[in-house]
This record gives sequence, C-alpha cells and structure tokens, in this order.
Amino acid sequence: MASIDHAGFLTPGSFPEADPLDGLEKALRLFAFGERLGFDSAWIRQRHLEPGVSSAAVFLAAASQRTRRIQLGSAVIQIGYESPYRLAEDLATVDVLSGGRLNVGLSAGVPPHADLLGPRIFDGDWTGYDLSYGRVERLADNLRGSYLGDPDRVVVNAAGRHRPRLQPVAEGLVDRLWYGGGSLRSAGWAGRTGLNLLIGNVTSGEDTDDFFTAQRRQLDAYREAYSGSRPARVALGRVIVPFDGADAWTRARYTEYAASRRERTLAPQGERRTLFAPDLVGTSDQILEALARDPVLAEVSELRLELPYEFRPFEYEQILGDAVRHILPQLGWRAAAPERHPAPQPVPESWGAQGK
Repeated sequence: MASIDHAGFLTPGSFPEADPLDGLEKALRLFAFGERLGFDSAWIRQRHLEPGVSSAAVFLAAASQRTRRIQLGSAVIQIGYESPYRLAEDLATVDVLSGGRLNVGLSAGVPPHADLLGPRIFDGDWTGYDLSYGRVERLADNLRGSYLGDPDRVVVNAAGRHRPRLQPVAEGLVDRLWYGGGSLRSAGWAGRTGLNLLIGNVTSGEDTDDFFTAQRRQLDAYREAYSGSRPARVALGRVIVPFDGADAWTRARYTEYAASRRERTLAPQGERRTLFAPDLVGTSDQILEALARDPVLAEVSELRLELPYEFRPFEYEQILGDAVRHILPQLGWRAAAPERHPAPQPVPESWGAQGK
C-alpha cells in the first residue's frame, strides 16, 4: 500500500489566446488555493507555441509573491531552448524571491517544434548545437555558485571589487533539480547525475507493452544508478479526477473526457512505442481501488496530481478539494498546517526619513 508524505499538483496554466492575463491570473489563484488546502507543492507546465506558460521562471516568480509556504515547480523546462547560465540566473532569482521553495523540472534532447524555433533561438545552423544531457549538467554546475576564473580573478563594477560568481547564490537549489524521465536511458542518467526524478502518466515502452512494467523498470534503473549525496527523491504523476463534489452534468463530462482518451492506453503509440497510463476518473473509492493496484505508486512517497488541460478553474478546485478530503489521507498523507502570518513590522524611521 502506498505511503505518501508529499502531495502536489500540476496545472497546465492555459489561457484564451485573446486574453492571456485571464488564464495566467486564474493559474496563480489556483496555486494560492492549493496552498490553503495544504498541498506541499504546485507545478506549472512550460510549453512553447501554445496558449500557455512559455516561461516557467517568470510565472513562478509571480507565484512566489502570491504564496508563502507551498513549494513551486516547473514541469518541465526544455533545456535545448535555454542558455544554461542565463536560465540559472533566472531560477536563482526566483528561488531567492520564494524563500528557497523552487523545484526545477528539466528535459534534454531535441525539443518540440525545433524546426520552427531553432532558427529563431540559435545563431547559425541550430542542428549543430549541443542539445544533450550536458546542458542540464552545465545548469547544475552554474547553480552551485562556484567562483569563475582563476583564484585571483576579480571584477570591478558598481558593487565594488569582488570575485565573480553567478548571482544571486541560491543555496540548495541544485538539490531541487528534477529530470523528467521517460525511458531507461534517461532514468539511469538522472540517477548517475544525482538529480531527482519526475515520472508521470506517459513513458516509453521498452521490451514491454505494459505501462506499469516499463515504469517500474525505469524506477529500478534510476535507483540502481543514483549517486547523489542526499536521499533520492522520486515524484510520481497521475491524472486523478475525483468527482464526489461535482454535479451530475460535470460527472458526465469528466467521464466522457476519460473515455475519449482510453484508446491510447490500449497499445504502444507511434515509432517510439509511447505508453499511457489510464486516467483515474470516478468516485474517490473507485480511484483508491485503482491506486491500490498501481505498482509504481507503492514504491514512491511523493504524488503529483496532473490536472487535465480542458477543465475550468472551479472544476480544478473541486478536483483538488475532493483529493484532499477523500483520497490523499487514505494514502497516508497529511495536509500541511495553515501558516500563521507574522504581524506586520513597523517601517524603520530611517526609511521614512529618506522620503522626506
């Protein structure tokens, strides 16, 4: 039986193309709502060429100012489109703004839409650029905040004379890097590199047509290869849609949504033999029965609810609320206690004097 001690949720952050502010604002409100429910983490998808969040770092910087306790995550940033140094600066800034709550999910390889975006992002022939795991390793190295150049190298600028290093220094952020693994190769690499592992409801079918067998093998490969100095963390994502608190019309809509996606779960899809886990839609009791049969869930302690793209804000709230009330406690999880906000501090007299 599963024993979950960390529960998060992943939201798509989609918006109407004619009104992006509306969707982004609703996603920020959902993060705050999840914090009030006691979730441990809230994650945003990063996508390109879609009406959704194209910069997880910018979105999470805003979320850091709307929340106080909940961990904030990206799932996932495609490192192929990023500068490992500039992205490290952005992520370190967000982590400092959030008080050390940032979790960064990453992926490597040729990113989607490279034929369209490659010429706009890279100078020259983008097909010759390094899009391998090495870019993730460079990002991690930058986040460690080591000094740059020779030991006697200094830079002089408006801040004075000092040794050069990435600023701001976000202590511990490198330990909160996650790799979105979906194959034996990527899971093994993440383990050898000492990254945390994100796995979800999509994976590669390697020598098996069974989704759960494939994912268990990847989990085993990760743990066998893991070389980090701290305990390995694995976060499992599943599409979980309880409808206990929904009306009859909404229940029917959820059920129709799951039925429309069932066929893709019956056999490997495409040349890469992609396997999909079934969506868990129904009453909480039905979902708990399905989770009890999930052999991967039994091996992890962190669960991430992956919210569907097509639903509306009040439906997301209903789904998260039902999960907190009826599902997650049955898996051993306890909601985080509400944070008690400290009393406002008086403004120092010296600050007020500056404005006079």
